[in-house]
Amino acid sequence: MISMTARLGLGLARGVSGVGNRAAAYTLRPFSAEPKVLFGQYLANARNTEMLFDSIGDGKEVLTKEEVQAFLEDVKPFIRPEALDEIEAKAAGECLNREYFKKWLVLATRFDSQRNSKMAKYYGMLGEQSGAVHKEPKSWNESTMAQNLRRMQYAVRGQVVMKAETLMAEGKEIIFTNIGNPHSVGQKPITFYRQVLALCDLPPQYGVDHPEASKMFPADVIARAREMQDAIGGSGTGAYTGSQGVLKFRQDIASFIEARDGQPCLPGNIFMTNGASSGIQAILTGLIADMNDAVMIPIPQYPIYSALIALLGGRQVGYELDESKGWSVSTETLKAQLDKAEAEGLRVKALAMINPGNPTGQVLSEEDVFTICKFCCANGIVLLSDEVYQRNVYAPGKQFHSAKKVAMERESELRNLQLVSFHSTSKGLIGECGRRGGYMELYNIDTFVQTQIYKLASAGLCSGVNGQIMTSLMVKGPEEGGESFDLFTKEESEIMESMKRKAKMLVKGLNEIDGIDCEDAEGAMYAFPRIQIPQKAIDAARKKKQSPDTLYAISLLEDTGLCVVPASGFGQADGRIGFRTTFLPPDDVMEGAVEDFKRHHEKFCEQYA
Repeated sequence: MISMTARLGLGLARGVSGVGNRAAAYTLRPFSAEPKVLFGQYLANARNTEMLFDSIGDGKEVLTKEEVQAFLEDVKPFIRPEALDEIEAKAAGECLNREYFKKWLVLATRFDSQRNSKMAKYYGMLGEQSGAVHKEPKSWNESTMAQNLRRMQYAVRGQVVMKAETLMAEGKEIIFTNIGNPHSVGQKPITFYRQVLALCDLPPQYGVDHPEASKMFPADVIARAREMQDAIGGSGTGAYTGSQGVLKFRQDIASFIEARDGQPCLPGNIFMTNGASSGIQAILTGLIADMNDAVMIPIPQYPIYSALIALLGGRQVGYELDESKGWSVSTETLKAQLDKAEAEGLRVKALAMINPGNPTGQVLSEEDVFTICKFCCANGIVLLSDEVYQRNVYAPGKQFHSAKKVAMERESELRNLQLVSFHSTSKGLIGECGRRGGYMELYNIDTFVQTQIYKLASAGLCSGVNGQIMTSLMVKGPEEGGESFDLFTKEESEIMESMKRKAKMLVKGLNEIDGIDCEDAEGAMYAFPRIQIPQKAIDAARKKKQSPDTLYAISLLEDTGLCVVPASGFGQADGRIGFRTTFLPPDDVMEGAVEDFKRHHEKFCEQYA
């Protein structure tokens, strides 16, 4: 009988099959069990500490000084200095047992953002505000908890944002440009959406059937709310719906996709979700089976992907977007990264494409989308198409092309493409982030797998009903000629024109600052500038054990109140320094922000000259 260690030590390699040029089937092969290899796997997904310990000490319960020293020689560059000092001091005086080694790994791979003042303050409050009032050590602790969760990071709400919240509590005015949260920075909700939602929540006798309803609400709002209440059923918005969402709402989504793409769409392939994020998590849960399963993600990327891959114990494989060519990607780059991953024993199961881009703001051409689709099709890779910004296209001559449309129009070349597309009410012109509405469409996905995704959705019972209502409203607005249509069109137009204006203003202003370069924000809600800072600033960041762009972002925050996200939180090319900022605040605020960016950059560079 094969041992557990031996079973865990088996990797999978691609075999030969008829799907494109690469395989969809796998054959077993052993991978190297050298400590350096296993430590690298631990860094990637925080799993298999037992295998790592056994590889150093041949399964013994203690490690000798010599074994520890030999291990450290291989892995020193990847270990935090304080963790290295601790284990060397410990090993000098005694042997290391298995439990100590596990606890030491936590220190060795701890992220700085997990030990900032905000987190420490929250941690200190728990003793007073939670049930953990007794001071005895707990069995569920930092070293015994799920290490994937401990290591998971989400830069958009990371260290800089925590600092911003602390400063705001102290009375400093903060402008949060770190996250695409339109209503929080002044965007007004669209009237039609809120009116329908209000009537859907009200019992009919107080809403759609109230004798005075027509004096307070337009006729088409009342009609739509009545239609939605009938679709939800007599239990109202406080009851569970079907696991995939209300059928009528999924039919609305299918009709929207058909009108957008000119191609058929089946409501049975639509799953309504709590924003795009929960849909992405569901699909990755179904894809990542063990520590050798990998997902290709763009670099830079939106950190929900790296966070969820880490949480689920998978491996991420970055494919760099070319900033010098407007954040484009080539087949050569994709293939090189796939080859490298496979050489390391990884199975690339999926690839994430974000279009329009976050954080980069590029809008992919139809040919760009086809290139990615063709690569995935040829290699048996599931394409995860993140299309939440499909309404946010500002650059003249640019147009959104859905992966589904490209796949169906070029079916002869993309017949075997497996595709999941995501959309959300949080972005676009609707900006209803707090409603947590969205959907995913499964296209050409294995029938059994789809039943298992349904099972997973069933375990969550259903997505939020208000989010489902908002998603239906997003894909099916008021009809032309209806009482609400003119106001709806006016409000949408004002939001779109404001976005276009602010995108152009921000990028132009950033590019006029000596030492800052920024590609055009063709779509989405963000600019992703590259900055040049003095070497003394880079050295200062190293001393503080921070990335240079974290040092810069905190300085910007403290000086101006502008809260941005360090570009390192999204991934970027080696040596690049930058940040991501939205252009969502009102025009006058953005004008002032551009001036603040300029003043701070000059001051920062002078400080570290």
